Parts: sequence; C-alpha cells; structure tokens
Amino acid sequence: MSAKAYHTPQRQAVYEVIRESGDHPTAVEIMDRLRKRGQNFAYGTIYNSLRYLVDAEYISELKLGDNASRYDANIEDHHHITCMECGKIDEVYADLPKEWLDAVAQETNYAVDKPVNFHHVVLKGVCADCRGK
Repeated sequence: MSAKAYHTPQRQAVYEVIRESGDHPTAVEIMDRLRKRGQNFAYGTIYNSLRYLVDAEYISELKLGDNASRYDANIEDHHHITCMECGKIDEVYADLPKEWLDAVAQETNYAVDKPVNFHHVVLKGVCADCRGK
C-alpha cells in the first residue's frame, strides 16, 4: 500500500511495524516498537490508527483468547495456532474440511459455506520449543 492510502504518517508507521512483525503484536508492543524507532505517538493515536487500519481492511484484529487484541498485516484467508505454554502464535493455511464445515452448520444452523463467509479458527497446542524443554 502506498503511504497516500493511509492519509497520515502515524498510520503508515503503525502499519509498517505490524507488517514487519512476525509475532502478531498487541497495541502496547506496537507502541514500544515505534518508540525504539524514535517515533513517539500517544496511546490514542495508536488505537485510532489501529481502528482505521482494521476498518479499512489493511490489517486484521485477532482476539485469540488473551486479554489484548493482536494485529496481523496478513489479510489472506488463514487461521492461527497458539502455544498454551509460551503464547507463541503461528499462522495456519490448511483448508478446513468441507465435512467439518457441514457438521458445524448442521449443529448450529449457521451458514458457513466458503467462500461467501470468512472462517477463522484458533487452535491451541504446545510448540516444538516448549515440548523440547
């Protein structure tokens, strides 16, 4: 995306931090990373920038069960897996089986047919690093 698409240097800076991050940062982590770059923005500016970027669909807001929202610049259709020991988050690109989506639709009476509706599944497990400890 061009800088013009964001309309402000603050939004551009927030987007760049998220895009360059591989760990799905929280707003506080984004602010810390901006400060390390010498960019000091108020909390309100960070949160307003995040809301704009989410609403404009430049980034995704992830609610993965912890208290703070996390942000992802990868807006492709994908899922996430979190480590129950260390909190690490990884992306999962495996397709959901049609049989599973059909079973969910049957059980809940919700329409879950792809590609009309976006599905986001959060899996939990223990990462290789934590299993090796």
